[in-house]
Amino acid sequence: MTDISTGPTSLSAGLRCRCPRCGQGSLYSGFLKIAETCEVCDLAFDFAEPADGPAFFVMTGVGIAVIAAWAVWVVAVQPPVWAQFVTVFPALLGGCLATLRPVKAWLVAEQYVRKAGEAQWLSTGAHGKAPASYRRKGW
Repeated sequence: MTDISTGPTSLSAGLRCRCPRCGQGSLYSGFLKIAETCEVCDLAFDFAEPADGPAFFVMTGVGIAVIAAWAVWVVAVQPPVWAQFVTVFPALLGGCLATLRPVKAWLVAEQYVRKAGEAQWLSTGAHGKAPASYRRKGW
């Protein structure tokens, strides 16, 4: 088995949609469904929970790039409206679909490398019961 120090970088594993530990096994069992485990090194992917992060980053990045290119094209060429619809919507859709898998895989690889997990609290909040060193004199 490969550990983090000798495994692939998170960017490399993400762009290739591979296991963040060994870099060989596939991360996905469907288009965006993360597999249960890696078929090569048996890493369980139960830690992977990128939530809506990949979709947000992809929609924002692709949206900015496509709309910027569209704005330059409209000012320079002044195409008819039908041509704008025929090019811009497929560019937005295609750009999002093409980049969503690798961005999600990269975020999962970052979660693995950084050992991300649920937040853990030292205290659930004993309000008003601060240690003596934090209390004001005379209270």
